Amino acid sequence: MAHDTAHHESNTGRIWKVFILLSVVTIVEVILGIIKPAFLVETTLISMKLLNWIFIILTIYKAYYITWAFMHMEGETKGLRRSVVWTGVFLICYLVFILLTEGDYVFEVFKNGYVSWDF
Repeated sequence: MAHDTAHHESNTGRIWKVFILLSVVTIVEVILGIIKPAFLVETTLISMKLLNWIFIILTIYKAYYITWAFMHMEGETKGLRRSVVWTGVFLICYLVFILLTEGDYVFEVFKNGYVSWDF
C-alpha cells in the first residue's frame, strides 16, 4: 500500500500579508485619532463628522478582512461567503445607523433644553 505524502504549504507569507494590512489600517486609525485633521473634524456628512465616518468605514473593513482571512472565507462557495460576510456587514451598518440616529436625537433633546441635564 503506497502512502501519498501530502505536501504541506506554508502560510507564513499569507499571515504576514494579513498582519501588515491590518496593522496599516490600525496605524492609520490611530494617527487620525491623534492628529484629528481640522478639515475632517469640521466637515460633516449626514450630521456626523467626516472623521467619524472614516473610523466607521475602516473598522467595518477590518471586520470584513478578519472574517475573510481568519474564518477562511476565500476558499468557500460564493453563496456561503455572501451569507456570512454580507450579513455581518449589513448588521454592523444597521447598528451604527440606529446608534447614531438615536444618539443624535437624545443629544438634540438635551441641547435644546427640553429635558434638563440631571447627570
